[in-house]
Amino acid sequence: MKKIEAIIRPERLEQVKKALEESGFVAMTITEVLGRGEQKGIKLQYRGGTMEVDLLPKLKLEIFLPDKDVDTVMETICNSARTGKFGDGRIFVSPVEKSGRVRTGELDINDSESITVAKQPEDAASSSAIKA
Repeated sequence: MKKIEAIIRPERLEQVKKALEESGFVAMTITEVLGRGEQKGIKLQYRGGTMEVDLLPKLKLEIFLPDKDVDTVMETICNSARTGKFGDGRIFVSPVEKSGRVRTGELDINDSESITVAKQPEDAASSSAIKA
């Protein structure tokens, strides 16, 4: 299993989401971040003066997926996020040792194996609140 972190322009989010959905990848986490890359910020003209903006708003997409899908997702993100200008973003791929699903208690050891841990008994207070 791998984790893809992609830093993209905020205005390209809808194109990236749509392209990923069309490729069959719908699960993702999106975080608003500030950063700068090779462009080292930008200079803006404001009320007759020059203003330097050092950190630019970006979005970070996090996607967890099987190893076999990494190239497809990287290509999809690159093609849909690209404007051809500085600041289009970067993509990073990291290994994921384990993952688990909280709702079901399923713990994924790797792409092919999984085990399920015993479910905890329901809290009496929460079950009575639901029934009421």
